[in-house]
Amino acid sequence: MSTAYYALFHGLAECCADELFNRNMRGQPGWVRIYRSVNHGRAQEACRSRETRSLPIEIRDFANLFVDLQDKRHRADYDPLAVFYKSDVERFILDTRAVLREFETADRRERRSFASLVLFRPRN
Repeated sequence: MSTAYYALFHGLAECCADELFNRNMRGQPGWVRIYRSVNHGRAQEACRSRETRSLPIEIRDFANLFVDLQDKRHRADYDPLAVFYKSDVERFILDTRAVLREFETADRRERRSFASLVLFRPRN
């Protein structure tokens, strides 16, 4: 479960750095700073937000799976009584691959909007 979740998490961190810094600057200090700025809790809040629900399906599917897998990863890592069947985990890995492929096809402006939701807490 951790592998599937972290594949999404690192895909999200890469998206944030690519969209808010520059894909061509991968490895540069600014790009790395943005990549490393993604916070697990804030990412989940953004994935659950009303703003995310208004984004295209590729991003909504990513957000929904992110929330689901984060919960499952917490259970897998911290609940000694949690049980996960191999077939379920394999299905989640396949789902993760498919969602990441679709997420990468989303419009760059929409991906940038999502990245800003993940990195920046809204002010009221």
